[in-house]
Amino acid sequence: MSFLQIACAVAVPLLWGFQFVVIKVGVLEFPPLFFLALRFLAIALLLIPFVRRPTREQLVPVAAISVFLGGLNFGLFYVGLGLGLGSGSMSAVAYQLATPFTILLAWPLLAERPSLTTSVGVLLAFVGVVVLAAGPGLSANALPLLLVVGAALAFAVSNVLTKRYGPFDPLMLMGWSSLLTVPQVMLISLLLEQGQLASLFTADEKGWLALAYTIFVGGIAGFGLWFWLIGQCSMNRVAPFGLLLPVFAVMSSVLFLGDPVTSRLIVGGLLTISGVAITQVRSLSSLARSALVGRS
Repeated sequence: MSFLQIACAVAVPLLWGFQFVVIKVGVLEFPPLFFLALRFLAIALLLIPFVRRPTREQLVPVAAISVFLGGLNFGLFYVGLGLGLGSGSMSAVAYQLATPFTILLAWPLLAERPSLTTSVGVLLAFVGVVVLAAGPGLSANALPLLLVVGAALAFAVSNVLTKRYGPFDPLMLMGWSSLLTVPQVMLISLLLEQGQLASLFTADEKGWLALAYTIFVGGIAGFGLWFWLIGQCSMNRVAPFGLLLPVFAVMSSVLFLGDPVTSRLIVGGLLTISGVAITQVRSLSSLARSALVGRS
């Protein structure tokens, strides 16, 4: 990976991690799944007029990506949280299974066998995530936990599909997959939630600003960069950066919600960052050699 690609790969979990604080604000004003449906609808309306339609060959993969990334990933995750898994501890651990799931699926489906260095780095980073999530609030409720694990698997499948059938124009993929996701998420919202229409009139300024962040920053910028990285790099290189998401999520909670800085937070964060760095040893070595050659 080039320096630009590494910088973008760090920026994505940073944008998504800070989005956790924003979502906490947004779902106080809107039903959670309805909030997601509004997000996908806005992204589709903003992008589709300016991007090409999927080709006939791309249409089925884009539809499949919308099912796994939009309907299943977000749907299962939010339903799992709503059933009582909580917003922090166990959900953070469970969802980070998306990274090893992605690497494991990429082996048979993309012929990308993980190296020993990558495997060790992912394991160390996941230990860091477990340390971050460990605490008195850890839940053992089986059904919500399985739903969030299912969401992580769905996200991994969407990553592999994006790589296998791409490269896609990131904005085209985001716009059309968002449009196809709207009815999926809206249907789940109608079945499980109430007060959707009323929230459009009662939501305050903070709620609408939170929605705007998820549309422009977490959605268009975050997923645009993620889809671009998947098209440019192997999944074994890109996927481990997802393990930085809980580190940035915790940092944002400390900065904006006043959560305390604990030794667990520091140790878990350092382990996760170190593990992700180990997965990129080969890329960092190549960059260093290139820099030395350029100076000589």
